[in-house]
Amino acid sequence: MSDRELYCDTCEGVQPFEVPPCVDGHDRDCPELICTGCGAAVLIATFAFPAPRLADRRRLATSRSGRRAA
Repeated sequence: MSDRELYCDTCEGVQPFEVPPCVDGHDRDCPELICTGCGAAVLIATFAFPAPRLADRRRLATSRSGRRAA
């Protein structure tokens, strides 16, 4: 189990959080954390957004202005 210090809303302060045994196979990278002070659970969510392509931006800009790119 790994420890992280995060702010706990229930304890109203910074507390160590640990990763519980993960049945999904995440091991140390499990997005679920548990406060060691009060037992409150926290879910850490990450989002990945694809970067827009420059060619798509040019095409969108020319279609809005009514002009064609050279």
